[in-house]
Amino acid sequence: MRSIETISPDATTAARIVRDYLADVASRWYGRPVTDDEVDQALLDEPFDDLQGDTGALFVAFEDGHPVGCAGVRFLGDVAELTKVFTSPLHRGRGVGTELLRAVERSCRARAVTTLRLDTRAELTEACAMYERNGFERITAFNDDPYSDRWYRKALRP
Repeated sequence: MRSIETISPDATTAARIVRDYLADVASRWYGRPVTDDEVDQALLDEPFDDLQGDTGALFVAFEDGHPVGCAGVRFLGDVAELTKVFTSPLHRGRGVGTELLRAVERSCRARAVTTLRLDTRAELTEACAMYERNGFERITAFNDDPYSDRWYRKALRP
């Protein structure tokens, strides 16, 4: 049984699934398994404590009580930015990411957000394919993140 829950970034579960996300992404970036120190540094470089309240939300997918994915969103007026989208490798291809995207989109619509955008890297092929399947369109860069080489946006209808 799968469920999607909004959880506090301070929760132990949040820390665990976001660490898994950062380890996966950084390992792909470096082409090798990352160290705990590198993940700790990534957490300092990319904090997620604002993904709550008026500034954002953190969604976690659970399967049989275990966290298997996450997606965060930052609210910036009528625009929101998707962040920390991750499905654990053993659960990919089962629709977890799409369910997380839907939860984020519902949250955005409830706040009158009209545009959802994100930055990512082309080498994250599964993620790029999922965004495109779910109606995201490639756009020009809206930030100068050195780890990003692909940007997307999706217009949200009420």
